[in-house]
Amino acid sequence: MAPPPPADATAGTAPHPSLAGVHRSVAVPQGAGRFWRKLGAFAGPGYLVAVGYMDPGNWATDIAGGSAFGYSLLSVILFSNMMAMLLQSLAAKLGIVAGLDLAQACRASYPRPVNLVLWLLCELAIVACDLAEVIGTAIALQLLFGIPIVAGIAITAVDVLLILALQRFGFRKLEAFIVALLVVIAGCFAVELALAQPSLAGIARGFVPTTDIVTNPAMLYIAIGILGATVMPHNLYLHSAIVQTRAFDRSDAGKAEAIKLATIDSSVALFLALFINAAILILAAAAFHVNGRTEVAEIGEAYALLAPVLGAGVASTVFAIALLASGQNSTVTGTLAGQIVMEGFLNLRLPSWARRMVTRLLAIVPAAIVASIYGESGTARLLVLSQVVLSLQLPFAMVPLVALTGDPRKMGRFANRGWVKLAAWAICAIIITLNVTLLWNML
Repeated sequence: MAPPPPADATAGTAPHPSLAGVHRSVAVPQGAGRFWRKLGAFAGPGYLVAVGYMDPGNWATDIAGGSAFGYSLLSVILFSNMMAMLLQSLAAKLGIVAGLDLAQACRASYPRPVNLVLWLLCELAIVACDLAEVIGTAIALQLLFGIPIVAGIAITAVDVLLILALQRFGFRKLEAFIVALLVVIAGCFAVELALAQPSLAGIARGFVPTTDIVTNPAMLYIAIGILGATVMPHNLYLHSAIVQTRAFDRSDAGKAEAIKLATIDSSVALFLALFINAAILILAAAAFHVNGRTEVAEIGEAYALLAPVLGAGVASTVFAIALLASGQNSTVTGTLAGQIVMEGFLNLRLPSWARRMVTRLLAIVPAAIVASIYGESGTARLLVLSQVVLSLQLPFAMVPLVALTGDPRKMGRFANRGWVKLAAWAICAIIITLNVTLLWNML
């Protein structure tokens, strides 16, 4: 039997590198004894990925979970984040070792009908994610400037200009912009938690999982929403592409070091995402659940109640500023993910502005219709539903990722083995089981 091809053998199936304009554009210092400088060069992609773990969709599910069930769903946020760390490390490893993003690897490995289905499902996930960003940004504009929801939704159509402007300055500048907004979001929630003074004992108990999460249908629905808002399908495609912006040594030793550095980068960034997601839920639990306001599930309602409940007028303003920063951050990464998915699955290249506008319009139309007919309460329910849709799409990105990174023909000696392989497939089984349970309860 012929020996398996070397790790880069599949790279030739992709006529163009992923994100060709910035491929291997960030220099990585070479030589021994430069660990911290190399880590600095690799820092960035993890933060772009982390943006998807704290977008406006997370806000909706975390607020609903915290107000209804107190600190109980903190364990779901923690568990989701741990799963994300492993899955994102696998996505980075695929990009580094095979030289392909996840969409390109699927196109090289699966029949065309399978790839078309995977592409359509991923596009649906990206639209669902973009829907959350549209609604979140529109709500933030309403809260800060009094702009009606429908008008705010229309305004989000022009943020494609922001993305195009940022990309002209180079990938490192884009990463710096993302990190700056993340710092703003984290700072805002540090202020909110200081004002809310949550119960430390309640927080500690909340990180311990309970059977109620599975047996209570209402709690399970929110838990699945948190899962969908945390581990996002398009982030797996995104990470496998943007890690290739680093010009690392392509030897086996260089790849092993690159995997280590990329994993550190994404894990640190996801710890920041864990803090922000947990902070949103803790804030809702401390401000609303403890005071008997268990029905609060809308971002606008949370904004209106924060100032009187916490006794500080600045609480609501800080909350809205963080929401606007979150929506703009997610817009940047959603654009990149859409480009990667379309080019990778279809080998179809569209101008950046056209790709962005198509995705945004697919999100704006349903959001505007729902806002026009049902108002703010309708958009809030649509926001939570979008996150459940994301969770239902997750296995269709996650299973190919785990299968491909476990294949020695694609990954050579870097293929998943031992506890990594076992843990990755266990995560797939858990998420699929939870999704099936949710569908059963809904039906």
